[in-house]
Amino acid sequence: MISIICPLYNEEDAVGAFLECLIPVMESIGESFEILFVNDGSDDRTLERVLAAQQDDARIRVVDLSRNFGKEAALTAGLDFARGDAVIPIDVDLQDPPSVILEFVRKWREGFKMVVGKRSDRQADSWPKRVSAAWFYRIHNRISDLQIPEDVGDFRLMDRCVVDALRQFPERRRFMKGLFELVGFDTAVVAYARDPRRAGRSKFSGWKLWNFALEGITSFSTVPLRIWTYIGLLMSSAAFMYAAFIVVKTLILGIDVPGYASLLTIMLMIGGLQLAGLGVIGEYIGRLYVESKQRPIYLVKAVFGAARPPATAGEAPSAGD
Repeated sequence: MISIICPLYNEEDAVGAFLECLIPVMESIGESFEILFVNDGSDDRTLERVLAAQQDDARIRVVDLSRNFGKEAALTAGLDFARGDAVIPIDVDLQDPPSVILEFVRKWREGFKMVVGKRSDRQADSWPKRVSAAWFYRIHNRISDLQIPEDVGDFRLMDRCVVDALRQFPERRRFMKGLFELVGFDTAVVAYARDPRRAGRSKFSGWKLWNFALEGITSFSTVPLRIWTYIGLLMSSAAFMYAAFIVVKTLILGIDVPGYASLLTIMLMIGGLQLAGLGVIGEYIGRLYVESKQRPIYLVKAVFGAARPPATAGEAPSAGD
C-alpha cells in the first residue's frame, strides 16, 4: 500500500481539485493506496469537504486534530497514522504536481528508500520567497553539520523503514526537513517545476517564515551560541586595549575632560550586544523548556475511516472512528 499524507488548514477550496488530480495518478500506479487527510484545526469547511469525499471513497481516511498544532505536528500525525509500505506527504494546493508521484514510485521500486522532489523551477513562488529560501539554505548549510538539499521540501516518498525511523525521534519542537535528512537511507532525487497555487492562499506569512527559519537553524546547529563566545572575546580584547590607551594617554598628557558622548555610545553598543546575546541563549533555553514538559505533539479529536492508533508513547489515541 502507498499512503498519501495531506496536512490541511483552511483548504476548503482546494480539496476537490486536488482529489480530481491525485486519484487518477494513484490508480494508474497499480498499487493499493490510501489518502490520509490530517485536518489541523481548520475553522472553515475543510473538514466537511474531506468527510464528504470520504463517504464516497473508502480509500480516504481523515484524522481530525483537536486544534491547530502547526504543519510539522500535522505531518507527524500523518506519519503516525499512515499504514502504507511507502508514504508520500503532499500539500493540497497542487503546487507540487501529483504526476511526479509516478517517478517517485519508479525510483522506490528500484530500491531507493527515500525519493525527494527537488524544485528545479520556482517561478510560481514570489521573488521574496525565492530569495529568502535561497539565503536560508545557504546559511543553514554553512553553520550546521547537517546539510539540507536546496529547494527540497516535504514532498517526497519514504519507505516504511524511513517512517519507522522518524517515529523514533521523541522531540516536540520539530523541523521536519532536517529530520528527513537526519535519518539518512539511500536517496534519489526527482526534479520538477513547481506550479502556481490552484486555490486559497499560503498560510505562511513573512513573520512565520522567519520564525520557521530560526526553528531550523536552532534545531540543528549550536553555532549561534558559539558566535557570541567569540564576540565576547573580541569586545573584551577591544576594551582592554582601549583601557591601556587611556592609561598611557593620561600618563603622558594628563587628565582631560571626559567624552560623555563617546562613553554613552560605547555603553549602548555593549548593552545592545549583551541583549542580543541573551536573546540567542534564550532561544535555546526556550527549546529546552518546551522539550522538558514532554507534552504530546498533537491531540486527535476523531478519526474517520479504518484507524490505527499511534504506537508511540505520549500521543493521544483517537476519540472517534
